[in-house]
Amino acid sequence: MLALDTIEQADAGFWFALVSSWLFAWLFAERLSGAISREKALEGVGVLIPIVFGIAILVAWEAITRGGNVPKVLLPSPSGIWTMLIDNVPLIAVDFVQTFKAVLAGYTLGCGSGFLVAILVDRSPFLKRGLLPIGNFVSALPLIGIAPIMVMWFGFDWPSKAAVVVIMTFFPMLVNTVAGLNVAGHMERDLMRTYASGYWSTLFKLRLPAAAPFIFNALKINSTLALIGAIVAEFFGTPIVGMGFRISSEIGKLNVEMVWAEIAVAALAGSVFYWVVALIERAVTFWHPSVRGGRA
Repeated sequence: MLALDTIEQADAGFWFALVSSWLFAWLFAERLSGAISREKALEGVGVLIPIVFGIAILVAWEAITRGGNVPKVLLPSPSGIWTMLIDNVPLIAVDFVQTFKAVLAGYTLGCGSGFLVAILVDRSPFLKRGLLPIGNFVSALPLIGIAPIMVMWFGFDWPSKAAVVVIMTFFPMLVNTVAGLNVAGHMERDLMRTYASGYWSTLFKLRLPAAAPFIFNALKINSTLALIGAIVAEFFGTPIVGMGFRISSEIGKLNVEMVWAEIAVAALAGSVFYWVVALIERAVTFWHPSVRGGRA
């Protein structure tokens, strides 16, 4: 308590130390990044850069909220958010499971159907000219307008949230896959024809491998869109469980620390989801220059 009181009564020396520590962390990350770019043997320690930078942000956040005596309603401290998270692990776990059911179901259906429709669009010039403009139109529809309709159609449980996720993830996958299928050049296609390869043989042996970076780009984009869509959809009708429901209800009680705890879990889950997809991409597209060059 004495340390917290000291921070809350911080003077100019405290703020000078805070700025100095922040600049030190910035300089460390910049110098380490430069060393890694010069020496490939240091790539393994590159993970220290986001760790150090993240810790510096949390320390600055904690110091500013406590040193500046910021009200919790405006911005709680990281320690307060952490305490709230630890004290409510069972409740947050139930919310996470409820929301992530919709995320996984909608992500799988949306990405899978978008991929299959892209193959059909590629086979039909009529669909390419007619369906893609409609896809661009639907993808521009506001989420807050779609979510209540899906709740009325599919009920208050997670299937309605999965339906919203399907709509959000379908068209990014469709557009990226169609674009990727057109990457293979005429020379490569002519070579496949000299081998008497038909459409499906050319598709699986040439065009889909060439389109793989585009497909994985859509998968990575959708990994974050799916979580956002499911959480926002829960604002418009859900059982008394779910991350979106908890955020909506707790902000009405001004329990901002709980809101930030749910946000932190959602951000961590989205980052892990993205990271898993990126790891799969590196394993599948090991031949691509961006992977061989060591870039994500």
